[in-house]
Formats: sequence, structure tokens, C-alpha cells
Amino acid sequence: MDTEGTYDARGTGADRVPRPAGPPAAAPPPPAYAPHPRRPPTGDAGVEEWLRTPRPVREPGVWRYGHVPRPPEKPEGVSDRSLLVGVLISVLSGLLLWSLWRNGYIPYRLVPLKLFTPGDWWYAGTFGGPRTIEGADALTVYEAVLFGLLVYGCGRLGNWSEIFRRHVAGRGQPFLGLATAAGAALAELLVWKDAVPLVRPVLILVASVAGGEIYQSQTVVNVIYALIALGVLWPFARLGHWRALLADRLGKSAATAPDAPSAPPDAPGPEQWPELRAAGLTDAAEALTAAVRTGRMNDVDVARLRHAWAVGRGNPERLAALTEAVLRTGGAAALHPSGARDLPHRTARHDLLTGQVRLGSCADDPHNPYARRGSGLALEPALLGTSLLAVGPPGAGKSARLVRPVVESLALQALAGRAAVLAVGGAGGALGPDDAFDVVVRIGDPASAHDFDLYGGTTDPDEAASVLAEGLVGDVTHLDSRRAATVLAQLLGPYRTVHGHFPGVPVLRELLDGDLTAIDALREALGAGGHQAMLRELDARTRQKGGAGDPGPVLADRIALLDRPAFAPFFATGAGARPFSLRSLEHLPLRVRIDLPERAHAEASRLLTRLVLAQFTAIAAARTDRSLFVCLVLDDATRTVTPETVRGVRRLRSVNAGAVLTLRTVDDVPEGLHTALLGAVGCCMAFSGVTTWDGKRFAEAWGKEWVETREVAQHAVFADQPFTRALHGLRKLVTGKAVTRDAVTVRRVERERWSASELAYQLPAGHAVLSLTTVEGEHAPPLLVELSG
Repeated sequence: MDTEGTYDARGTGADRVPRPAGPPAAAPPPPAYAPHPRRPPTGDAGVEEWLRTPRPVREPGVWRYGHVPRPPEKPEGVSDRSLLVGVLISVLSGLLLWSLWRNGYIPYRLVPLKLFTPGDWWYAGTFGGPRTIEGADALTVYEAVLFGLLVYGCGRLGNWSEIFRRHVAGRGQPFLGLATAAGAALAELLVWKDAVPLVRPVLILVASVAGGEIYQSQTVVNVIYALIALGVLWPFARLGHWRALLADRLGKSAATAPDAPSAPPDAPGPEQWPELRAAGLTDAAEALTAAVRTGRMNDVDVARLRHAWAVGRGNPERLAALTEAVLRTGGAAALHPSGARDLPHRTARHDLLTGQVRLGSCADDPHNPYARRGSGLALEPALLGTSLLAVGPPGAGKSARLVRPVVESLALQALAGRAAVLAVGGAGGALGPDDAFDVVVRIGDPASAHDFDLYGGTTDPDEAASVLAEGLVGDVTHLDSRRAATVLAQLLGPYRTVHGHFPGVPVLRELLDGDLTAIDALREALGAGGHQAMLRELDARTRQKGGAGDPGPVLADRIALLDRPAFAPFFATGAGARPFSLRSLEHLPLRVRIDLPERAHAEASRLLTRLVLAQFTAIAAARTDRSLFVCLVLDDATRTVTPETVRGVRRLRSVNAGAVLTLRTVDDVPEGLHTALLGAVGCCMAFSGVTTWDGKRFAEAWGKEWVETREVAQHAVFADQPFTRALHGLRKLVTGKAVTRDAVTVRRVERERWSASELAYQLPAGHAVLSLTTVEGEHAPPLLVELSG
């Protein structure tokens, strides 16, 4: 495939990648048409809509695609039931007071009015009414003012404004506009039926100011009536935001009109490739824009070409080749070496622009921060770069709900040229179909196209011995792996000097067993070639053989696990070997899967997993080109973690690499490494079903937080007066309970974020608690996550 130089790097080439991992020697040009992904990026959204969807920058782990922040938390207020009761009581109280007023049952009701008006307007006495027309008019205006004050007071007492905000304004438009319009219609009806004293007081006030002759003109009367009607409507229009609603409706109708020309946007959208236009590559941007709009590109193509543009921006030759390829093949430019443009099947939701894969959503639980409840939770390279440890019993969903989505996401990013993934699991596991990977190594299967390189592709005997010793005896607590590495180096160096390659498993076993024939043959070859330094190494090994604490027998026993008939075609070295080396991940965005024979050869599988982990940490740390994110995913890391690999995992975050390790229980790791392992990884995940012992370790790793507690204590009330004691006795006789009072104590205490018992017994099935840390050091607290199926 023509990669336009996108994946070329110094010191790499097709001969470095074992076939068929690399591109074929000759292949037809890529097709110009790329079908949509079998599973769209999110739901049924097309690529153009997918590109336009906003992705706000949020806290670590938030699914950013189309994320909408949760509304601010409302303080605990009065319940709806109490509000409705308060409104009903205030309305009934207001009606009762107004009825008593109108019927004259309130004494001295006219005294304030008589104090400010002439005495000859009223009959004598406290209850005397108006005697003149002026007095009747003053009483009408007086009653209107009192009615307004009564309505205002009842509204404040009944908290009408809170009812309006919560149940009317809170629902938004158009409900708000319709509700206020209905209220305005009811108010107009009450005003013009004279149930509300408004029209007559306004007419009286106008006549007192302008004179009664003003009403001789019907036009003036109509204007006054119109102003009264508008005055009644005005507060409802303000409350219902009628002006904004009308403008919004008119704007929408104008936008949907067929003859209304659409205004061009001020800036090109993301589907128009503004970064290419800004660089002057308008033709390439137009070609890609047309490919997006016509459906000839998918999300992998977009991510791959954006990455290729970012890589080639500083290299004029590479940028020119990329531009030419885009003009020639459109979205098929800069293809992955395999020629694939998508995975055969997707089981999770992915967003390749942010590199995220959605695992589920944060549960609506008090343990989760309010802002995170209900939001999507996702993983990305910025989080996986700190490595992730997941613990849960069999059947908890570690493989289906964590490992498979993560491997799938990394494989998609590998197709986009941004990552390389190495997935290790049991044969027949659920890591993905074969055609989703570039290299599939089936150890123990004669049909496998690749063997496995025990020495990690290195030519340095000391480096090969160090990594191999870690894999063979790294889990032996009473044996120092450095002494084992010295023994292996004393044999690997001389053998490579003579034969040009490292020994295979049968030969290495003979050398470790101290077979005299093999040792003598190697010694003679070294002497004949004049390799005195290597001859001294071999002699040193011969002298140390059988001594106290000699690691040779343990190494021989461990290598014997691989010297089985089922593994006879594997682990070969020399000219006829076909091993796959992890060093191929240094510069190429490969998708690699290693299947282990866990059922038939469990101990050998653990040894190989330990060896893969040791090789990966060593190779990732020694990379010179760290532009690719490389990640190792171990579907089962039981008995694979050693002190050296823990130190290696800790170094991964600084070299753009990461590891995902899953365990059935933390006890699958030596007890002395529990604290070191939890401290080495930045992300920890506890699945439902963990034991209290595992929960205790996670609780200690997640620490404590300050919380506010509220304690209520009930104290008995002792009465001193006989009458009060009699009332208390009667109340106790009726209710059966003594009279008490509540004493509330509020204080701040430090508590564990998640306790061991909560993790063991309160996690629902299909849930997990996940804490996150980015490579920049930003943290997210342990979150209860409802995992997607």
C-alpha cells in the first residue's frame, strides 16, 4: 500500500515487520470509495454531523462527544406539597379577609380613610359610610388599594413566586407563554366583570385629575379602556417573555422560508477542513469536504488524515506527497499499512477525534459528585498512559466491558496511525476477530503464521538475559532475578558469538542443565574462533554450576515448561525461524494479538505473559521515537507482576505508553507488591463482586475526604407546670410516645471515599468503581459507573 511516507521512520522498513503484519509486497491501489463504518460513530449520525458535534473540554473521563453539563444543583427547599398547601391556604385566607371587608365585619375599617378626607363626606360615627359622591369615590379607590395590598401579602405568604418558577417558568417555552396567556385572559375577565376592583378606581382617578368632562368623548373613553387592558396584560407579558418568544418564532419561520437565502458562515466548519485551508491547501480541503458530504469517508479516515496532516506539517516533502495523494484518492490517502479503513465490527461507542471509548455512564449515586451523575464515562490515551488495574471475579465483565472496548479503541487509533496495541489473552478469548489485527500469534497452534521471539528482537546478550530472566523466575521470591540474568548472559553471549543467533528452547535447556556435550562443543567453537572473552564467560558459568544458590536448576526447570511437543514449532531461532518481535511496535501502528494456551498449559502461559510484560516495559522505555502511543492489554495478569515489572509500569507514563492489567483478585500478586502495584498505576477499577480484602486495599489507595454529617438526637421534654404535664400525659396517652425535642448537630468529619464493605456488598451487578489520573497529573475521584453491555 502507498502510505505517502506517513509511517516511514529511520531504521524501520518492511523487513523489520514479520509477514503478514506489514503491507504486502505488491497490492492494487486503494479504492477511492470508503463505505461508512458498520457501526456509525455515535448512533445514526453521519460523518458530517459527527464532525460538527461539540466536544467541550471537561474533567478526566467525561465522554466529551455532545456532552451537555448538568444544571447546577438546587439547594434543598420547600417540597411541592408544602408549596401547594401554602398557596391554597393563602388564597383561602385572602378570600375570607376580602369577604369580611366587603360585608363590614372588620371594625374600624374606614378610620384610616376618614383621617385623610373631609369630615362632611361621611356620616357620623365609627361605622358611618359615605354621605356624598366624593366619599363614595374615595371609598372605591381605598378598597382598590387595599385589594392590591391583600393580593401582594397573600402572594408573599403563600410563596407564589416559587410555584411559578418551579412549575411554570421551569418548563420553558412554549409552556411559559401559553400559561401566562391563560392567566392574562383570566385576569382580563375578572377585571371587566368587576370582580377585581380596577376599572372604576382608574376612571375615578382620571376624572379627579382631568375633570369629569373628559368622558364626554367616546374616543377618550375607548383609549382609557385600551390602556387598562394593556396594563393588565403587561405583567403577564413580562413574566411569559412574550417578546422573546415572538421573535424566536418569527426567526424560525424566516429561516425555514424557501426563498430566504442562507447566510454564509463566518468561518468554515470542521467538515470543511479549516486547517488545510489556512495552510493554503484549498484544493485538498475541497476534495476532502466533498468526500465527507458524499459519504465517501468514515471517522477512521478523518482521524487518519488529520494525524497525517499534523505529522507532515513540518516536512514539506511529506506534505506535498500527502496533498497529491488526497487529490488522487480522496479519503483513501495515507492508508494504514494493512490497507484497512475500519474494523469488521464494533462493540462500543468510539470518538476518534478525542480518542475516547465510552464504557458506560456515572450512576446517580451520592458517592459520585453531583456534576458527574448521569454523564458518560470514557477512556483515552491520556488516561491509559498512566496504566490501569482492574480487579473483579470471573463473570464480572472485565473482558467484555473493559478489555474488548479498550482493545477495539486502540485498534481504531492504530488504523488512524496514532497508536499501537498488543493484546494478550487466552485462546478463544473475546479480544476481537482475527481480521481486526495485523498480527495474530497463536502459541501452541500449528496453524499460527508467527512464532514468538523469546528474546524480544534484541541482539545484546545482557539485555536479552535480563528480560528472559524476569519472565522465567521473576515470580520466585527467594531468587534474585539479577543473578538469573547473569547466568543466562554467560550462556547466551557465547552461543550467539558462535552461531550468530540466540539458542532455541531445547538447546538453552541443555546449556542450563549443564549438558557436558553441549558445553564442550560450545567451548571448542569459541576456542577455534579465538573468542577469549566469551570463553571466560562460559568457564565462569561452568565453575558456578552446582554451587550454593545457583539459579541454573530453577531456570532449567522453568524453560522446560516451554520445551514441550506442543511448542516444538515455536520459539525457534536461526535462519529458518519466523518469530514475531515486540520491537515491531516501536515505529509501526500495529494491531497485535497473542493467544496463549491457558487451558492445556497454564503455567507456561503465565510464564509467557510475564515475559511479554517484561519485554514490553523494556522496549517501550528504550524507544527513541515516542510519537506513537503503545499499549499492552493483559486480559489476565495473574502471577505475572514482579518487582521489576512494577517499576517498568511506573515508567510507562513518561514514554507515551501504558498497560491495562486485569486480575481476579489482588492476591494474585505477591503480597509485598500490593501497595507498589496500586501506587504504580494511575487508574484503578474495582468490579462488583470483589472481596472485602480487595476492597480494603482499594479503600486505602483512594484515601479519605471531608464530608458534612448531620446527627439528630431526641431528648425528652420535662414539664414544670401541672397544666403542661397534664397536656404531655394526654399526648402520650393518645400517641403512645413521650414528648421529645430534636437536637441537631452538624459537623465535618473525614471518611473513606469507598469503604471495603461498600465495595464488597453494595456494588450492583454490571457496575464498577473507577478512579482516573491523566499523564499530566489531573485526578478524578472514584466514580460508580454503570457499564455498558
